[in-house]
Amino acid sequence: MTRILLIGYMGAGKTTLGRALAKEIGVEFIDLDQYIEQRYRKSIADIFAEKGEEGFRLIEQRMLHEVCEFENVVISTGGGTPCFFDNIEYMNRQGTTVFLDVPLERLFIRLSIARSKRPLIKDKSDEELRTFIKENLDKRLPHYTKATHTFVADKLEDRTQIASSVEKFIKEIMQTR
Repeated sequence: MTRILLIGYMGAGKTTLGRALAKEIGVEFIDLDQYIEQRYRKSIADIFAEKGEEGFRLIEQRMLHEVCEFENVVISTGGGTPCFFDNIEYMNRQGTTVFLDVPLERLFIRLSIARSKRPLIKDKSDEELRTFIKENLDKRLPHYTKATHTFVADKLEDRTQIASSVEKFIKEIMQTR
């Protein structure tokens, strides 16, 4: 039975790597944020607006417990998922947790490109974005580093890099479990 949970900051490549990994090893892929949106038929932004962060985090925890019942799956969590309640401890008990570690500058580049799709950062200048990433990453690292494995995910910019990263992930993480 395979249950891999990918954690890390937004822009770390959890969905990109997770989707490719799941396809390569022949298991289902679940993006927790997309799962929540489908179940609630609302965007994460709308849920946040309606229920506030606390309400969203309760929903997120409930949905995390639901997807952690599935077998043979790669799950991409939201960037904040491991940082609330006992989520990281729960995830560690349920499967193999992997922190996708990406240098600050690479996160900045990725998030600069995808800025318009991310409500939290869409209106930030480059300097504000860099500061925002650093401050939030510093707060979240103590949670992320509780994962059972760390994988450097700085090379996910094209199909060749993604394929190479999946191969490396399988060698480093899956064959050592």
